[in-house]
Amino acid sequence: MKKASTKKKNKEDLRPEYDLSQLKDGVRGKYYREATADTNLVLIEPELATVFPNTESVNRALRLLAETAESVSSKKSVRRKPQKNRLKRSA
Repeated sequence: MKKASTKKKNKEDLRPEYDLSQLKDGVRGKYYREATADTNLVLIEPELATVFPNTESVNRALRLLAETAESVSSKKSVRRKPQKNRLKRSA
């Protein structure tokens, strides 16, 4: 990662081909919503970053967790209370 420059730039530092009069109507963050719409960025705690050093390990762990949760929830919905064996009386 590069170190940020501590030098402050002023108008004299810009290249001559940049015409500042054409940049007056700029809007800050104009495309922010579109740029972040399809992004799913998640920050994890530093101690978890040592356990999951890359994207693949995080995805593998989350898939395993999702599969486990799904199998547990599907087993609960399939289970029924055992019915007592009752004898039917004939009339």
